[in-house]
Amino acid sequence: MELKLIRHWPKATYTIGRLYIDGKYFCDTLEDRVVDVNRNGTFDGAEKKVYAESAIPYGLYRIEYTHSPRFGRKLPRLINVPSFTGILIHPGNTAKDSAGCILVGKNTKVSKLTQSANTSRNLNKLIDAAIKNGETVTIEIV
Repeated sequence: MELKLIRHWPKATYTIGRLYIDGKYFCDTLEDRVVDVNRNGTFDGAEKKVYAESAIPYGLYRIEYTHSPRFGRKLPRLINVPSFTGILIHPGNTAKDSAGCILVGKNTKVSKLTQSANTSRNLNKLIDAAIKNGETVTIEIV
């Protein structure tokens, strides 16, 4: 299964994008602000990570579906994200609900997501089924 997150609207404190599964639109996303402005997958030069305020670097990441101690349930976890640990795809409504993680839902209000919990549950089911089916799950952030 191939997920692709296209960051469409980077703002000063948050970033809105769209998530596609195997080429088909699935939902909207909300992340912290983009720091990897040259889009090379690392923080270099003047690009500096700020905890709970910076989106992860652009790139391709493998996803595991594992237990999150913080949320008390299984969630999609991005593996080997440079300068970050514990990056999840989970529900949330504003960038304050993310510490570098990718929030999923519907962007029906400026700087916010709605229908996030339901969207996250639906995504989790798809990812869990793909992994149980022996598929490798990846996400490319562009």
